[in-house]
Amino acid sequence: MNRKWYLSFCSLALAAGLVSCGGSGTQKQNQTDSTKKAVTVSSWGTYDGSPVLLYHLDNGHGTKMAISNYGGTITSWRFPDRNADTSEIIVGFDSLSGYLAHPPYFGALIGRYANRIAKGKFTLDGKTYQLAVNDGHNHLHGGIKGFDKVLWNVEVPDSNKTELVLHYTSKDGEEGYPGTLDVTVHYELTSDNKLNITYDATTDKPTPVNLTNHSYFNLSGNLARTVLDEKLTIKAPNYSPVEDQIPVGLPVSVKGTPFDFNTATAIGARIDQVPGGYDHNWALDTTVGANAPVATLYDSASGRQLEVFTSQPGLQFYSGNFLDGSITARGHKVVKYDGLALETQHFPDSPNEPKFPNTILRPGEHYHEQTTYALSIK
Repeated sequence: MNRKWYLSFCSLALAAGLVSCGGSGTQKQNQTDSTKKAVTVSSWGTYDGSPVLLYHLDNGHGTKMAISNYGGTITSWRFPDRNADTSEIIVGFDSLSGYLAHPPYFGALIGRYANRIAKGKFTLDGKTYQLAVNDGHNHLHGGIKGFDKVLWNVEVPDSNKTELVLHYTSKDGEEGYPGTLDVTVHYELTSDNKLNITYDATTDKPTPVNLTNHSYFNLSGNLARTVLDEKLTIKAPNYSPVEDQIPVGLPVSVKGTPFDFNTATAIGARIDQVPGGYDHNWALDTTVGANAPVATLYDSASGRQLEVFTSQPGLQFYSGNFLDGSITARGHKVVKYDGLALETQHFPDSPNEPKFPNTILRPGEHYHEQTTYALSIK
């Protein structure tokens, strides 16, 4: 093993209080002790000469997760079905190489701006900014090297608690964005099988900010089954029609359209009425309250249910339309509709739409949003 890399890995792991890098006797003792901890760490390769780590979270009540400092990516998420079969409920890879090949944002943290900005251009305080264009004519998910492709600094506040605190400083001009943005993301896996994700940011110049996580769910735990039979509820009166995946005007009513998921509906029931499949923003019902889910996903075969709670005004439901079998994940070719994303966020192209909820963060202000994914058996 390369000694420089080894010492770098050890310094990070020791700082987290998770492993020992001493002699063999000390290592063995600490490895035994670490099995009692809620968070453990392992090496997972290198990226740009720096160590990539994988943090393993176990809440002791059925949920196990793995999260990497590369992209803040949730690489594994296991939850038992009604028959106590614990299998993966997200699409992902067992090795770092799968993520370094730049798949479509599997499990990653997204920023500086989630979703699309038309033509990668916006005007702020009289100045026009040109961002990286990486999705046809548009800017998508932070650009060519967004937050999904950087190494985050990870802190484990207490290895006996299933929590991680991730930090990244995005420099002024990164991917064309103005201002140095200081970002903190807090992952908390609770004893009742909820994942709380809290996003915080400050800036030294006005800049657009829109952060989310891009996990692809398949509650069946089996990629041989698509998500088309899973039932989805989205508490939203309106959705955003799009052209070239950019919203056209203000959100419009979902009534009488295949975008009405206010009652539980199988994803495949009306998807043929949506050219290309679902990849749209829903303007959430802000009256549902903090204690009510804005979205619910249910798989009757496994009994798994996922409820989504958020402070964000929008939800991008993406039905995995562009998965084409070119990616193999955990032994399965990932094809169309094998996974879906429920991305809590602000609306696409908001920097160019003054009537949309504001996404401009200014010096002295504090960006703060929270999303919870709650798992249960029904």
